[in-house]
Amino acid sequence: MRFILRMLVSAAVIFGVAYFSHGALVPEMQPATALAVAVVLAVVNVDVEPVVSLLALPVTIVTLGLFSLVVNALMLLLAEFVVGVASPGFWPTLLAALVISVVTAVLTRLLDSDDRR
Repeated sequence: MRFILRMLVSAAVIFGVAYFSHGALVPEMQPATALAVAVVLAVVNVDVEPVVSLLALPVTIVTLGLFSLVVNALMLLLAEFVVGVASPGFWPTLLAALVISVVTAVLTRLLDSDDRR
């Protein structure tokens, strides 16, 4: 149940970023497409990101962790590519990945804290 809730939160955040940025950060998409991107992003984060993060570890250490933002943006680009959504470019996707990561983390934390009460 938590997985489904997290997917819905992720999809809502991706849809919100696409809607409020008017396609500048993430291409404008329908809610079903945002859900598909969220599901593919979850699969990519489980399967591909650990390998990429391990390979990028030396660069991440040298940049004091900032390169992990680039890895997140690359995972978002990969998810958009798999779903078939045209990306606006690397830099807007980097900013979108940062916004999506922060907002999703905050909302997930809030939802998890409500479950503990």
